[in-house]
Amino acid sequence: MRSLPLPLALTARLTPVAVLACAGWALTSGPAAPPAAGQPASAPRTPVESASPAPSSTAVSRDYSSAPAPCGSVPAATVKVLVPGAKTAGREIPSTDTKVRRTCSWNALKGYDYRWLDVSFEIAGSPEEAKREYDQRVAEKSGGGAVPGLGDAGYSVVNLTTEDKQETREGVVMARVSNALVVVTYNGSDFETKKAPGTDEINKGAIRAAKSAVGALGGGQSG
Repeated sequence: MRSLPLPLALTARLTPVAVLACAGWALTSGPAAPPAAGQPASAPRTPVESASPAPSSTAVSRDYSSAPAPCGSVPAATVKVLVPGAKTAGREIPSTDTKVRRTCSWNALKGYDYRWLDVSFEIAGSPEEAKREYDQRVAEKSGGGAVPGLGDAGYSVVNLTTEDKQETREGVVMARVSNALVVVTYNGSDFETKKAPGTDEINKGAIRAAKSAVGALGGGQSG
């Protein structure tokens, strides 16, 4: 099998990756590393296609005192679909205060297809504070659109980046439920064709994970 060098920015996120001499590519799940220095700016944003209708995942309206366990927020069946080859248990990223912020990551390289999924919960001091933070983040990620039925407010945006002729498409979904914020990041690349997955695939995948995460806030899951 021919050797395929990975772009620097993506190499930083694939930790650890071992190239086996005769067995091909293999990957174990691990936390995301900071983006590589000098990463080029994003290409023009790709319009987000409308996701197919799905049942509302609005959580019970109340204030939250702590963040739920993020690695249990997405059903194993959903992880298998979104991140083929990943350990369904995921890996929680260390946090300085787990009551206010918790994040879980799943990633895998299956053949030449790479997928990465992050789910984060953030707990603000009040619904008003959470709304201000949500509105600010939406303003910073313009070019997307609202996601109806996702918490008190939901938003989705998809971007395409290219480095060393390798495309990566990333979707970000944000939702607010009372004083809680849910942030889902889902991206992918194909290292054989150097093309990225389609906008619709990434957008729908990110929204699916976000619906599960919002459901977990209310004590239940959908996925």
